Amino acid sequence: MKVILLERVGRYGSIGNEVEVKNGFARNFLLPQGKALRATEANRTKFETQRVAIEKRNDERKEEAAGIAAGLNGHSIVMVRQAAETGQLYGSVSSRDISEALIADGFNVLRSQVDLTNAIKEVGLHEVALTLHAEVAINVSINVARSADEAERQATGEDLKIVSYDDEEEVVTADVFEDEAKERDNDDDAEAEEAEEVAEAEEAEENTEDESNND
Repeated sequence: MKVILLERVGRYGSIGNEVEVKNGFARNFLLPQGKALRATEANRTKFETQRVAIEKRNDERKEEAAGIAAGLNGHSIVMVRQAAETGQLYGSVSSRDISEALIADGFNVLRSQVDLTNAIKEVGLHEVALTLHAEVAINVSINVARSADEAERQATGEDLKIVSYDDEEEVVTADVFEDEAKERDNDDDAEAEEAEEVAEAEEAEENTEDESNND
């Protein structure tokens, strides 16, 4: 689909550029979010008529995003979550969680502006990119810990993702139980096969006897 860009969109181009994009990208992202218009004669005329206003609005959004980025410079978000001794979370931290935490701290950051490919699933310090505007991006530190005290220790560089001997023993024990279970299953299968062979032999013997008696 050919569209007219209303703001800079990654590698595609800047305001006013007419570019060819995939239909799904246009319908699911560019058009509904007001980042582009279908490249029709009517929309070309509309764009040229409103070009000054569109560019002014884009500059205002860019300036607003730059202000948020300046406030976020060096800012860290602490998120307290339940986790195992190994640091694995009982759940995860999503882009929605990060957006809500930033808004609670006074920064108007939308979920769609949080570039989190995969949810965070362990304690630790995580750098997350925010795209506040097509031309304004910044990274923030997300400090995920079991408590505020642990978050402070973690911020100083302490590693809280340490596997204890008990954890290792539990893993080994689980493996042993699994191996034993497999052995039992194999033994059961062997016994079943043997019983089936015996039954077939007995049945064949009975059939032979019956044939002899009939003769």
